[in-house]
Amino acid sequence: MSSLSDRESAIARPAALAATQADRTAAAWSVLDGVPDPEVPALSVRDLGIVRDVVCSEAGTEVVVTPTYSGCPATEVIADSVRTALEDAGFGPATVTLRRAPAWTTDWISAEGRRKLREYGIAPPGPAEPEAGAAVPIRIRPRSIDCPRCGSAQTERLSAFGSTACKALYRCLACREPFEHFKPI
Repeated sequence: MSSLSDRESAIARPAALAATQADRTAAAWSVLDGVPDPEVPALSVRDLGIVRDVVCSEAGTEVVVTPTYSGCPATEVIADSVRTALEDAGFGPATVTLRRAPAWTTDWISAEGRRKLREYGIAPPGPAEPEAGAAVPIRIRPRSIDCPRCGSAQTERLSAFGSTACKALYRCLACREPFEHFKPI
């Protein structure tokens, strides 16, 4: 026959394990704050909004990632960086699962990420807006792109593509500096 303290202990163990799992999960999320995006190293993978979930268990840590687009060339580098960072921090073995639906959107970039983009010299994206009457954002409606260096709205697009397909090249007409704009999708 078990004593009352044994039963209380049996009830407390799962609660303690859950608290430990919650603490481990929160700590794993913190580690991901230090994993830079390989194409825009001023942003972490969390700032970019591509980390969708972190699951810590006794078997290891699983991170669910939604790539910025299905053909993103940085996906493998990101997965390797996430695994390495978590394993180096004692969360291994770590696995990365790609989840392509729902598709990533620039709306998932954090406010901190948008601030970091601006400080890095890249104009952050505005919200993705569907064309009038369209059910899905097929085409992004143009808006004023402010210069991340001086803040002027007097800018012009030089090229639809910058250093990567997700950015466009602009020039500020006030300070005359070129800059990239992270396209909203």
